[in-house]
Amino acid sequence: MKSTFKFLIAVICLTAFSTTSVFGQTTEEQKLLYKTGDPADWPKEQDAVVSAPNNHKILLENDKVRVLEVTLAPNELEPVHHHQWPSVLYIMEAGDFIDRDGEGNVIMDSRKIPEPLTFPLTMYKKPEAPHSVENLSDTITIRLIRVEMKQ
Repeated sequence: MKSTFKFLIAVICLTAFSTTSVFGQTTEEQKLLYKTGDPADWPKEQDAVVSAPNNHKILLENDKVRVLEVTLAPNELEPVHHHQWPSVLYIMEAGDFIDRDGEGNVIMDSRKIPEPLTFPLTMYKKPEAPHSVENLSDTITIRLIRVEMKQ
């Protein structure tokens, strides 16, 4: 338990000092097609741990944060879900993937990124409207820790 807590503190500290996005830029958020809106308007049944429980395991939850272990097996398509709070992601491993909005429109296709992603990768994300990720790899499991900040 203590080692998990230390790890989470390290992730938060890394994020506080790094604004690196998935493309490695540090000055502005990427121009992705992520939908925004009021998380209070998003269906409660599409919360990540409700809609996609096989992919989102709660490691810690209290009134300030919810820490999720997120996994997506090779060739798996996760159910549509949302993340209602801003988050810090610590992505440990991933192959190619596609992220789609709730209507199935492509938000991001990692195969179209100019340079390959380097892992581990830490990034900040605002609340995410309903979306679904598809792991395109035949061999690599997508693995990350997501710290959702409730306050």
